[in-house]
Amino acid sequence: MSNEVSLDAIDRDILFHLRQDGRLTNVELAKRVGLTPPPCLRRVKRLEEAGVIAGYRAVVDPAALGRGLEVLIDVEIHAQDRGTVEEFEETVASYEEVVEFRRMYGRPDYFLRVAVADHAAYEAFLMGRLSGLPAVSRLESHLTMKEIKTHLHRT
Repeated sequence: MSNEVSLDAIDRDILFHLRQDGRLTNVELAKRVGLTPPPCLRRVKRLEEAGVIAGYRAVVDPAALGRGLEVLIDVEIHAQDRGTVEEFEETVASYEEVVEFRRMYGRPDYFLRVAVADHAAYEAFLMGRLSGLPAVSRLESHLTMKEIKTHLHRT
């Protein structure tokens, strides 16, 4: 059975505007999508209850928090037993510097995005935390030359 929700053009328009600005008031959102506030609010509530709208969050500038350097890391591990894999994932997920952590199909085994203050902080993170984990067999760091497009919201 599919969990997919049927969306009409107005629902899609609501989602478009909320992705642009999740802080829109219901009155402003209703005006932008051509509804009066009560039916607009009902649609938003329906989208929330159906899980289409999974939440609202602030997009924070990492540099303003002293974490202006982002590094993308490919991680390969040598262990394949469930216990070691789960321990590795739990440990890495607990690191404050790790802002994105994905298990991949194929290679690399994992993809990480870390945010730190500078190159010295990255070296300390890499050498003091990540490379010392028993499961790690290979790390490859990627520094961004230029950010072309950032997708801040899940679609």
